[in-house]
Amino acid sequence: MSVDAEKMEAKSSTRDTVRVIIHALILALIVRVFLFQPFNIPSGSMIPTLLIGDYLFVSKYSYGYSRYSFPFGLNLFPGRIWASDPERGDVVVFKLPRDNETDYIKRVIGLPGDEIQMIHGVLHINGDAVDKVKIDDYVVTDSSGRERRMARYQETLPNGVSYPVLDLVKDGFGDNTEVYNVPEGQFFMMGDNRDNSTDSRFLSEVGFVPFENLVGKAQVIFFSIDEDSRFWEFWRWPTEVRWDRIFQVVY
Repeated sequence: MSVDAEKMEAKSSTRDTVRVIIHALILALIVRVFLFQPFNIPSGSMIPTLLIGDYLFVSKYSYGYSRYSFPFGLNLFPGRIWASDPERGDVVVFKLPRDNETDYIKRVIGLPGDEIQMIHGVLHINGDAVDKVKIDDYVVTDSSGRERRMARYQETLPNGVSYPVLDLVKDGFGDNTEVYNVPEGQFFMMGDNRDNSTDSRFLSEVGFVPFENLVGKAQVIFFSIDEDSRFWEFWRWPTEVRWDRIFQVVY
């Protein structure tokens, strides 16, 4: 083979490689924007449903698309297109209304037109107490090996969606609130770790969440590692990965 032929073959191989990479990047962008986006859990506000160190996929198509479905919040059209309302009990990623940039993940508790109130740690929707039954203690072990127990309850919403919540402090901050009237086109969000969640109960911090701010619905945990470890520290995976949480569906 001549030198010129070898050069031409090398250039062709390089072009093919670049083309494959570009196609892969375009495909990944399409999947991320329109189908599924990965998120990791940085805080304990959704314990015990979601733990610090969980990595999950959020379906972008569940509620249609708004400007916050796209990178950098590109404002390509007003409101949402192909919109579908979230259901009470969905675990949702949304943009914090205060800055429209920070990603939060909470559970949908109140729908437009609802009246929401907490009374002695019991959730009330439209004047009715939501069923809340203690099931056991949730046990956390710190780095020194000490155990901390927290009361774990099963809460069941009027539409039948049931999930666990934690109650760290009896009549703690946020356990007794005013009545919140959820405006049209907005939603009331709460974390499952009720005494350790900044959510819609705190109007100046989160407040009501506009439909437009919803990014997607949490679907499945694809990876989970101890909160003191990092995803890229693969040498720690054998002992630090929570293998039993991988591929768990989020409810």
